[in-house]
Amino acid sequence: MTKKTIVLLVVLCSLFIYNLKAENIISKNNIQLETRLHYGFLLSHHLELNRYNSHFPMIEISLQKSTFGQKRWEKKYDYPLLGISLLYTDLGAYEEIGNAYAAFPYINFHLYRKNDNCINFRIGLGLAWLENKFDNIVNYKNFAIGSHLNIAANLQFEYRRKLSKRLTVSFATTLTHFSNGTTKTPNYGLNIFTANLGLSYSLYEPKRKGGNMLLPELYTYEFDGRKYIEVNFILLASNKDMTQSVGERFMVYASYLNIMKQVSYKSKFGLGIDITADLSDKYFLELQENSSDYKSYSYMKTGINGAYELVLSRLSFLFNVGIYVGGKIRKQGDAYQRFSLKYLLNRNLTANFALNAHAGTADYIGLGIGYRFKFIYKREIKHY
Repeated sequence: MTKKTIVLLVVLCSLFIYNLKAENIISKNNIQLETRLHYGFLLSHHLELNRYNSHFPMIEISLQKSTFGQKRWEKKYDYPLLGISLLYTDLGAYEEIGNAYAAFPYINFHLYRKNDNCINFRIGLGLAWLENKFDNIVNYKNFAIGSHLNIAANLQFEYRRKLSKRLTVSFATTLTHFSNGTTKTPNYGLNIFTANLGLSYSLYEPKRKGGNMLLPELYTYEFDGRKYIEVNFILLASNKDMTQSVGERFMVYASYLNIMKQVSYKSKFGLGIDITADLSDKYFLELQENSSDYKSYSYMKTGINGAYELVLSRLSFLFNVGIYVGGKIRKQGDAYQRFSLKYLLNRNLTANFALNAHAGTADYIGLGIGYRFKFIYKREIKHY
């Protein structure tokens, strides 16, 4: 991964932790220590990865906190769990890959809860370290990943049951993804699917939730019930490594326009238009086009997509799924998916981190800046 990518991820994690501190989430109340034992396998999403077919264990240790309604978003999301996890696995003891280590902050949402039982969905994003990476001479069998440092993404569905005031057991299925976003090649990435058993213990006396107390202060960047259309304009840049195939690195420049409608405190839905200038596409187009027919802009890809944004105070998760409708070079197909993190720096300016992919394979990781415009068409304020 490039230094810029590492720096931005560190900054985003710092903002996440700062946000927790600012909202009094990091305190001794409701802190839990959780251990989780996984067992699973690598999902083979490319022919080159079929040889990695063994089953293996994975160990996870987490420090997490139950929220209890100090902030408005905690109540709106039914008091989610917030935490940070450390992962270790030998990935099936394949010498060319080696062991993997990961650390990531996460948010664990309650999908259903009744009495001492609940069903949760967890999402986490952080960093992973793989012991062995691809090398043309000493490790040419590793077709999976070309870098030691990678992004770690974690998705989990779980059932939790409280056994006592402090002790909770959980059963879950988890998908963990390691990738460098093509900042180094090869980059097929590793997808680990596991079933797991967890046990958590509250280190201190649990604090009761806020119940029906008055909602906390509504901040200027939070949804106030006004009806408006939001237009987000985002500029990003990335760098792709293709030294393994063509001996060069290429810049990627992208602009995203998302037109969103906030339907609740939590959710926004909308449509998006993308224009991507991938200079590797320009390189391949110049190779195959006759000079008389070549047009300098024909390598630029235009896409349209559907968008969904999940809002948590200043931080939000943006998901886009779309198709390309323009551009002559589409090496990885017409469909694309994008996952983005957005953080509001002030009322309208955002810092953005985006992972663009095609059918589960990362295309590029983009870092950028964005600005949002609001067009209010109804000013009546609802009290949530």
